[in-house]
Amino acid sequence: MSRPVCLFTGQWADLPLETLADKAALFGYDGLELACWGDHFDPRRALDEPGYCKDKWELLLDHDLRSFAISNHLAGQAVCDKIDERHKGILPEHVWGDGDPEGVRRRAADEMLVTGRAARAFFDAAPDDVKQQLARTGRAVVVGFTGSSIWDAAYAFPPLPAGAIEAGFRDFATRWTPILDAYAKLGVAFALEVHPTEIAFDIASTRRALAAVKEHPAFGFNFDPSHFGYQGVDYLAFLREFGARLFNVHVKDVWWSASPAEAGVFGGHTDFGSDGRFWDFRSPGRGRIDFEAILRVLNHVGYEGPLTVEWEDPMMDREHGATEAAAFVHHLDFPRSTIAFDAAFSE
Repeated sequence: MSRPVCLFTGQWADLPLETLADKAALFGYDGLELACWGDHFDPRRALDEPGYCKDKWELLLDHDLRSFAISNHLAGQAVCDKIDERHKGILPEHVWGDGDPEGVRRRAADEMLVTGRAARAFFDAAPDDVKQQLARTGRAVVVGFTGSSIWDAAYAFPPLPAGAIEAGFRDFATRWTPILDAYAKLGVAFALEVHPTEIAFDIASTRRALAAVKEHPAFGFNFDPSHFGYQGVDYLAFLREFGARLFNVHVKDVWWSASPAEAGVFGGHTDFGSDGRFWDFRSPGRGRIDFEAILRVLNHVGYEGPLTVEWEDPMMDREHGATEAAAFVHHLDFPRSTIAFDAAFSE
């Protein structure tokens, strides 16, 4: 059975969900991964307003679309971050509040608890075919970020005091373990998008994050290879090591230069799409990620969840790119063989 091909709505939150659903159906998608901003999915309304989840499903089904995950990257980012004015621009007013950093972090954690309960309510209201797909994977999924109190120490000078990095991982565990405990009771899993600025951004930091929460059963990963390629991280090795905790997959491509550039891996404080950068995001199939190899490893590790396009390409029209990406992923995916190709030669 082919995996559902979905579109993450986070980069389209300027459009009403109904408008985006019209477009996504025409683009060729099977479903939407709903972001918890814009009007796409409001966790508090999902819990407080009778019929909210039902109405969302009716909208999706009217366009022959499904959903297999919701995402709350923005609130999740504030759970562990060092809070500053940047966060005001991404957080709901009730999470930002008076802007006191510790208060913001605590309210962000509460928002992630609410998101878990909303995910449970949303998927409990899902049609039978979605419930059957979720039964195959064994979980309802919230995708997001964790934030990090130590990301700014990824390249540290002056040198850090002894134990500073360990303290950052303890802070992550302290703040996220109660959220994960609540998710486990709900039958919901949290899929961290392993990503620069988060507590886990490569294989080594992912190991430490997993150890920090004592391999919590509700903690796993959203795999987006675009965040590994330009760093020089072996994304196939990531899949092989953490395949059992692979709860979601984003299909996003990235290009990086084969030769030195004016703005290196750290970006040189240039905007995405600027000439002279060492790397930039690309529409799927137009960068350097080996998606064929990824699909083969996904088959080996038994991943049966959606393949969700997170469309970002600063130099391409997004509707053109999203249409092209849907066709690319549909063509890319294939089921694993159930027999040996040479079985016909044996008796």
